[in-house]
Amino acid sequence: AKGYFRRWLGADEFLNGYERRCLWLGDVNPAELRKMPMAMARIEAVRRTRMASSSAPTRKLADTPTRFHVENFPATKYLVIPGVSSENRRYIPLGFEDPSTLASNLLMIASRATVFHFGVLSSTQHNSWMRSVAGRMKSDYRYSKDIVYNNFPWPFFHSEQELDKKFRTAIEIAAQGVLDARAEHESATLADLYDPITMPPNLVKAHQKLDAAVDRAYESVGGPKSYRTEAERVAFLFGLYERYVKELEKS
Repeated sequence: AKGYFRRWLGADEFLNGYERRCLWLGDVNPAELRKMPMAMARIEAVRRTRMASSSAPTRKLADTPTRFHVENFPATKYLVIPGVSSENRRYIPLGFEDPSTLASNLLMIASRATVFHFGVLSSTQHNSWMRSVAGRMKSDYRYSKDIVYNNFPWPFFHSEQELDKKFRTAIEIAAQGVLDARAEHESATLADLYDPITMPPNLVKAHQKLDAAVDRAYESVGGPKSYRTEAERVAFLFGLYERYVKELEKS
């Protein structure tokens, strides 16, 4: 069964560097599956558990016991956002994963994200918005695709192509700088890198450059040259959100 094990990633594993594996047998040839008696026993246990459920949709899934309940497998490299992250962090750590890694429901995934999207979502601008609108798990940030991501006002209205190329390029370069700064600390986990006490100076500087690039992009859509407080950032973003809503209502 060795060839059927895949790396399995949730928020805790992503942030703290834990390694877990899952047995993915959804596409296994029946003849191959019969050669793996322990895997057969596990699949039968899944079938029985689903059959015993009080939920009709779950009982229906007993017909396909080799498949996951929810399957969301991007075919190319994808961006992940932890569903829960410590309130002590200034930035929620994001990252790219290969399609060979399967993500649990504790990670939000963006399958067509580029380094540009990583840059904007890793900025103080987006994290300020997140801190204002996100829910909480105890006191930690609870990221939401519906409340945080889908409502976030990007520095363009319809398409990122509306943003001047010089701003997009600057964000891409600065975002890659963040990824490169992380790579200089191979033995550190993301939890290590984004702890305010242990965050390496080169990563701090890389994020500062990224913040400056993202702020210049927002300046092109009416943002101020600088912000004295996070409250000023959030006030501008809500104003931009309101402006976008009004433009949508007109169209």
